[in-house]
Amino acid sequence: MRRITILGATGSIGQSTIDLIKRRPDDFDVVALTGGCNAKQLAADALALRAEIAVVDSADCYGELQDLLSGTGIEVACGAQAIADAARRPADWIMSAIVGAAGLPPGMAALEQGSTLALANKESLVTAGPLLMATAARYGARILPVDSEHSAVFQALVGEPMDAVERVIITASGGAFRDWPLEQLKSATVAQASAHPNWDMGQRITIDSASMFNKALELIETKEYFGISSDKIEAIVHPESLVHALVGFNDGALMAHVGPPDMRHAIGYALNWPDRSHLPVARLDLAAIGALTFRAADEVRWPALRMAREVMAAGGKMGAVFNAAKERALDAFIAGRVGFMDMPAVVAETLAKMSAQSGLQNAPISLEEVMETDRLSRICADAALAKLG
Repeated sequence: MRRITILGATGSIGQSTIDLIKRRPDDFDVVALTGGCNAKQLAADALALRAEIAVVDSADCYGELQDLLSGTGIEVACGAQAIADAARRPADWIMSAIVGAAGLPPGMAALEQGSTLALANKESLVTAGPLLMATAARYGARILPVDSEHSAVFQALVGEPMDAVERVIITASGGAFRDWPLEQLKSATVAQASAHPNWDMGQRITIDSASMFNKALELIETKEYFGISSDKIEAIVHPESLVHALVGFNDGALMAHVGPPDMRHAIGYALNWPDRSHLPVARLDLAAIGALTFRAADEVRWPALRMAREVMAAGGKMGAVFNAAKERALDAFIAGRVGFMDMPAVVAETLAKMSAQSGLQNAPISLEEVMETDRLSRICADAALAKLG
C-alpha cells in the first residue's frame, strides 16, 4: 500500500486525483490533504479517505474545519507553514496541485524527503526550474509531470534518446475566445473567459487558457523539465483538445499523444507509473471524430506566448517575475479592475521594469531568493495596475 498526500485537494486536479484513489481504496493510504478555504469538501474527503491530517490555507476556515472533524481522530491545521509541514510527512507519492507560486514551498518540502512529486503546479518549474530539478536530484526524489501536455511529452519520450529530439510541440485549445475577432477581446468579461469549450478546470486556469498565459507558462515548463532549448519548443492551436503534444525526431517522425480532454488520464499515468492501469476515461471513436484540426498560434493575438520566449531567453529569475505579474494581473481582471487585454500589458511592463534590476538573470540558488523575487515583482505589477485605475 502506497502512502499518498494531495496538496490542493479541493481544486479540480485534487478532486480528480481523489476520484481515482477512491476507486482503489485498498491500494492507497492517505497521509495528508490540503486545501484553500473549502472546509466542507476538505473535511468530507479527509473522512472518506481516512487521512491523517487535513490543512486549510486560510485561518478564516480553520474553525469550520475543526468543527467538521472534531472527534474523528483526524488532525487539523491551517496556514502556509502547516501545508509545508504536511508535505514533509513521509509519503511515497505527493500530488502538487496548489495553484500559483504558493505551490512551490510545499513542493520543495516534498522533494527534500525524497518523495515522488506528481507536479501539476506548473508555476514551480516556471519560477524555480533549475532549483526544483537540482533539489530532486540531491535528495533522490522524482518529479512526474501531470500537466496533460507534459505528461504527453513524457510518454512519447519513453525509450527514446533525448539527442534524437528535434522539437516538442505542445497544443492549445485556444480557450474561450479562440474564434473571437481580435478587437472584441477588449470587452471580454470574466464570465465569458471562465467558460472553457473543452476542459473542466478551475476558474483561474480557464481564464489563463483564454489569454494563453497558461500555454506561455507551459512553454517555459517544457524547457525546464525536459532540458530542451527554447528554439525546439513550439505551440500550436488544436481546437479539439485530443492531441496533447507531439515530439519530433531527427528522422522526421512525429510521435503524438492522443486522448480525451480528461485530466484523470495524466494524473492516472503519474499515479500508476511506471505501469499503466485501467482508467475511467472515455475511449475515442476516431471515425466519429472524423478530423483533427490545427492552426498557428498568433503571438499578436496572444502576446503571452511572445513574452514567454523572452523570459526563456533571459533565464535566471525572470520566470518568477513573469508568473508573479501574471497572477496579479489575473487577480485584477477577476476583481473587475482591469480589462481582459490589460493583463498582458501589465505583465509586459513588469518584465521590462524588473529586468533592469541586477542579478535577475542569475539562476535561482535558493527558495528564499525566488520568493523575494516573487514579492518584488508583485509590488511592481501592482504599480502597473494602479496606472490603469
